[in-house]
Amino acid sequence: MNHTQPQPIPTPIDDTIELVERHLSARDLPALTEQLGQLPVPDVVLAFERVSSKERAVLYRLLTKARALEVFELLDPTLQSDLLHGLQDAEVTRIFAELDPDDRAWLVDEVPAALATRLLRGLPEAERASTAALLGYPQGSVGRRMTPEYVSTRKSYTVAETLERVRAGLADAETVYTIPVLNDARRLVGITSLRELLGADSDALISTLMSDPHSAEAVEEAEIAARRVTDLTLLAMPIVDSEQRLVGMLTIDDAVRILEHEESEDAARQGGTEPLRRPYLSTPVFSLVKSRVVWLLVLAIGATLTVQVLEVFEATLEQVTVLALFVPLLIGTGGNTGNQAATTVTRALALGDVRPKDLMRVLTRELRTGATLGLMLGALGFGIASIAYSLQIGAVIGLTLLAICTVAAVVGGGMPLLARAVKVDPAVFSNPFISTFVDATGLIIYFMIARAVLGL
Repeated sequence: MNHTQPQPIPTPIDDTIELVERHLSARDLPALTEQLGQLPVPDVVLAFERVSSKERAVLYRLLTKARALEVFELLDPTLQSDLLHGLQDAEVTRIFAELDPDDRAWLVDEVPAALATRLLRGLPEAERASTAALLGYPQGSVGRRMTPEYVSTRKSYTVAETLERVRAGLADAETVYTIPVLNDARRLVGITSLRELLGADSDALISTLMSDPHSAEAVEEAEIAARRVTDLTLLAMPIVDSEQRLVGMLTIDDAVRILEHEESEDAARQGGTEPLRRPYLSTPVFSLVKSRVVWLLVLAIGATLTVQVLEVFEATLEQVTVLALFVPLLIGTGGNTGNQAATTVTRALALGDVRPKDLMRVLTRELRTGATLGLMLGALGFGIASIAYSLQIGAVIGLTLLAICTVAAVVGGGMPLLARAVKVDPAVFSNPFISTFVDATGLIIYFMIARAVLGL
């Protein structure tokens, strides 16, 4: 009878990371070395993201050479930069040289200029040239995020010749599953895949297997190109210059990384902060303060508009004090309506569902949406306020909710499109900013309606 040993129950990742932190606090380096050697690389990365810069350097030196490079490649570029400062020059040079050119370009964007120059100077000539080529493209372009290490073929080649090129490039190419097809002038004319090659006759011509390619120009915005890769579910997409000559490939893992980076920035700015650009627990407290204080000061100044509006209508409030009770409800509803519209349109912009030229269509849709929401909420507000106070007060609240919801939806939906039209990040028009704007205009609408209905 065959008795099998019971499999050990895997330790939950939280407990594992806690154990690493405990060994680190006790400076039990032998136990730490053993623990790090047993953990999967992604779990080691999670542990690195939870400790200080000095502790991260200690942990890194306990890893084997092969695992150390795997861990380094998975870290955020900002953490990579921090880690380099804690290592000796020889270690830094070795790590930088072993990275792929696109990973080097991403890291160079994060480190100080003096260190970047020193790192590039320490590369072999061929590696330095390939990295410098990527850094020659504009900041934020897909040219800085593509890999120049790929396998291509020609339309006149056979399947056998192309597979031989794939075998020759296995050691260096970042991807071999998607193979761009070039003409004699190195211009992109098609695309094929390793799967198609393996299923075809060895003497078949590539021109009979290739299909029309999806591509992006190297100067195109990285986020737009990355979105195209994920929307089309591509493993890799060719990147070309202005004359359609192939210069690199954007792989799916780099596309996902770009989108995660951009969406983290958008989420932060919509919440009224600057992006941290690093895991939360690895961010110094001063950096957390700095990321929030500027927006808080701007919004605090903007909030004085609300105070000034209340001061202007102070006499109205003194005559009908019950109006003050509904101020939080009305400005809160307006702010939330504007935020919902802005978030929806900003997301649609990121996905390419709408463009700045669609401004009037978006405003029309948000006008109808806001008015419908206003009718529903206004009817509810009218009923409650009429029962609790009077029909006149109910009419004021109902009409104000209708007007505020309509205005807030139009403003919230239009601002991201206007921002994109003037080449500003739509996320900069963050939800707190829209709330502040809608608060002031909402109060003006409220008191104007109150004066008209109540005859004040």
